[in-house]
Amino acid sequence: MEAFIGSHLFWLTMTIATYLGAVWLFSKLHLGVLHPLIVSMVVLITLLKVTGVPYQTYKESTEMISFMLGPTVVSLGYVLYEQVEHIKENATSILVSTFVGSIVGVVSVIVILRLTGADHAVVASMQPKSVTTPIAIQLSERSGGIASLTSMAVVICGIFGAVAAPWLFRVFRISSPVARGLAFGASSHGVGTAAAMKMGAVEGAISGLAIGVMGVMTTFAIPLVSVVMNYLGL
Repeated sequence: MEAFIGSHLFWLTMTIATYLGAVWLFSKLHLGVLHPLIVSMVVLITLLKVTGVPYQTYKESTEMISFMLGPTVVSLGYVLYEQVEHIKENATSILVSTFVGSIVGVVSVIVILRLTGADHAVVASMQPKSVTTPIAIQLSERSGGIASLTSMAVVICGIFGAVAAPWLFRVFRISSPVARGLAFGASSHGVGTAAAMKMGAVEGAISGLAIGVMGVMTTFAIPLVSVVMNYLGL
């Protein structure tokens, strides 16, 4: 029994089954706190604690899922190709919006955390919260941040954006597919893009594009904001 619980097949199957069950639960109840990622993490972490299986074993068991993230992201290129006319028509808006979003995202984090007395490591960890995990971790470590804290911030930011965005769109009457896609991709990266795809092809394509553009913009925004704030003595 212990050998079976510790096997790669068990944890791979359990991960997929848990996520599918969480998706079904969310589709029935539509509660933000029961987002599939939240439910899946809680269930799987609990199972690992109860069974005593080390995280390294779980990581090795789910390498196939991690590998599939690459082709999944690449597949967004086809969606972008289908919506290339929308992208051309709104190229300036996309670039300006993501640039402003990256600056506001970085500055707001620095201001809020400094007001609450957070140290440099925490601030550096939280600055890239709105970009996809691989880029965020690199930016965090380069600035002296903590990779695990950055990963957690990225996941929370993604889930919050995916859950809250539809409500915010209704409240502020945002109906433009391009604006919606930019909001999802620039603030909630991959998780937001998954939500955007459910809204429409244009939203999904623009959101996928925003992920990459936001990553590039934030790479420049973090050192730029740091230099400006140091120059101003802030």
